[in-house]
Amino acid sequence: MHLRIAALALCSCLLSSTAQAQPPVAASELPRPGVAGWRPASGNGAAAPAPNGQYGLRTADARNSAASGVSPGTPQTAPPASRTTHAKVSKGAGTLPNEHGQIWREYDISPYTSRIKNSTHPEQAIVDWILRETGYEAWHSTPVLLSADRRVLRVYHTPQMHTTVAEIVDRFVNTQAENHGFGLRIVTINNPNWRTRALPLMKSISVQSPGVQGWMIAKEDAALLMSELKRRTDYREHSAPHQMVRNGQSLVISTMQPRSYTKGIIRTKQTWPGYQPELGQLDEGFTLEFSPLLAMDTSTVDAVVKVRLSQVEKMLSVKLEVPSTVAPNQRAECQVPQMTAVHFHERFRWPTDQVLLLSMGVVATPGPRKPNLLTDSIPMLKSAPRADALLFIESKGLVAPNLPGGAPRASTASRDEHTFHGRY
Repeated sequence: MHLRIAALALCSCLLSSTAQAQPPVAASELPRPGVAGWRPASGNGAAAPAPNGQYGLRTADARNSAASGVSPGTPQTAPPASRTTHAKVSKGAGTLPNEHGQIWREYDISPYTSRIKNSTHPEQAIVDWILRETGYEAWHSTPVLLSADRRVLRVYHTPQMHTTVAEIVDRFVNTQAENHGFGLRIVTINNPNWRTRALPLMKSISVQSPGVQGWMIAKEDAALLMSELKRRTDYREHSAPHQMVRNGQSLVISTMQPRSYTKGIIRTKQTWPGYQPELGQLDEGFTLEFSPLLAMDTSTVDAVVKVRLSQVEKMLSVKLEVPSTVAPNQRAECQVPQMTAVHFHERFRWPTDQVLLLSMGVVATPGPRKPNLLTDSIPMLKSAPRADALLFIESKGLVAPNLPGGAPRASTASRDEHTFHGRY
C-alpha cells in the first residue's frame, strides 16, 4: 500500500515538471479553423483542406513558409521553358506574283551546250554572264526566277530584263562565233623599262584596279613587241605559247603549289616531350581565269579576267617557351609567313583586231625562279623575286572545230567569286 502511494506521488511530480518546461504559446500562434495549417486536435495528423481546394501545410511548415516570404498554400510552378519560334509557312496563292509585269520565257540554249564536251554544266557560263550584265541584286529584289539546265534557260522577269537576257543568249548560240578562239600568253620581265620602246606602239585604256595598266596594240605591232621581249635576258614565259580558249568558255591556268610550315605547337600528355608541331599549308603561285564572249557581229569582245598571285617572301622564325608542366627547359620553334598577294578581277571590252595587253606591275614572280649560285649562297642578297607580269590576249579568229575548249570551272572556287554586285 505504501509502495503504490509513493509511485503515484512520483508520477505526479514528473508530470508537473514537464508542464512547467514547455513555454506558453501565444494566442496568435495557435492554429485556427479556416486557416492553412489548421487541423482538428482529435485528428490523425492529416492536413485539412484549405479554402482554395488545396491541402494546406502543417503548422511547422506554415511557419517556415512565412519566414521565407512564401505564402502558405501557394502552388509552386517551375520557370517557363524556352520556346523555339519557327517561320510561318503557307501554300500562298499558287501563282507567281506579277505586280511588276513579270513574264515567263524559256530560251533554247542547246545549240551552245551541245557542242561543249568538257564541262558537266555548260549552262553555268550563260547564267554567270547574265548576272555580270544585269547585276546580282536584280534577281533578289522582286519575285523573279533564273534557272537553267543543259537544254533550257527559264527566266521570269520584266520585259526590259528579258531584252538583256535574250541578247546574251544570242551571243552564246551564235553559230558565227562558235569556233572563234582566243590566245593567251603570260610573261614576266624583271625590269619594267621595256615600256621605253613599246609605248609609242600602244594605246592606253582605263583600268579600275590600282597598280594595273592596260593597252591596246595592233596585231602587227604586238608581234614586233613580243619578238623584242624574247631577246631580253630577263624574259620568261609562264604559259604554253599557243594557249587557246573558245568563245563563251572559261580557261583556268594555275601554277599553285602547296608549301608546308610549322605554325605552332599542340600539347600532348601521352608522348615525350609533351608537345608536337602544328603544321600549316600555304598555296604559292598564280591562278588565271579568262572568260571571253564575242558580240553578235564578232567585231568586239567582252572578257572577264581574274588573276591571283601569292608568294611567300620569307618565313620568320619564332622560339616558343614550352610550359614547365609540359616539358621543363624546352623550346619549340614555329614559323610566321611573310607573304605578298595580288588579286585582280575586272572586265574589258576591245576590238577583235587589236591585242589587249595588261601589266600587273612589279609583283611577285608567278612561279619558281631559276637558281642563282651567287645570291643563294649569301643570305643578305637572297630575297623574294619580283618582276613585271604581262598578259597578252589576242583574238585568233576561226580555229579548228576539234580544238579542246577551255578548262572546266575549278571545283574549289568559293561561291563568293560568282557574286556580282552590279556591272563591271
